[in-house]
Parts: sequence; C-alpha cells; structure tokens
Amino acid sequence: MPFSVMKERLEFLDAEKCECKSTLIEGGGIGTAIETATSHIKVEPAASGGSLVKVDSTYKLLPGVEVNDEITKAKESVTAIFKAAEAYLIANPDAYN
Repeated sequence: MPFSVMKERLEFLDAEKCECKSTLIEGGGIGTAIETATSHIKVEPAASGGSLVKVDSTYKLLPGVEVNDEITKAKESVTAIFKAAEAYLIANPDAYN
C-alpha cells in the first residue's frame, strides 16, 4: 500500500443487502493528495456461484495533484485489500460461518 494507516467512518451498513458506505477520514492520502474520499461497497451473488463485489469510489483530489496517478494508486489499493480478504477467507472458511 502507498500508505501505512487508513481510518474510515462507516456512513451506513445494510447487512441484509450486503452493502455499506464509508468515508475516509484519516490516512490513505487524506491531506497529502486527496481532500475527500467515499466508497460504496455492495456484494451480490454471482451467476456462476460465489460473489461479485462492486465498489463505487468517489475522490476529490487536492489542487495540483495529477488525477491519473492518484486514481490508479487508489484502485490498486482497494483491489489489494479485497484480494487479501478473499485469500484469507478461502484459507479460513470457518471464519465466516
């Protein structure tokens, strides 16, 4: 990750619909490259079995920050978080039952 700490505020959680929305409040580039960041995450059943995770993130960059570099870093970070969670859950199936 391009940062060591990230703190988010949970805006809402709907366990039945498997979705949540959070706002980044500390770390993760806040104050250095990003002014604000929110993520809406929804998990849906996949047609082939398993799940499909949809992430809609909105970023407001600080003035003078290159859009392409920061968006690419953010996408890579979110993808890495989900891949790590997926690997853990596959290796530890009793963790979510």
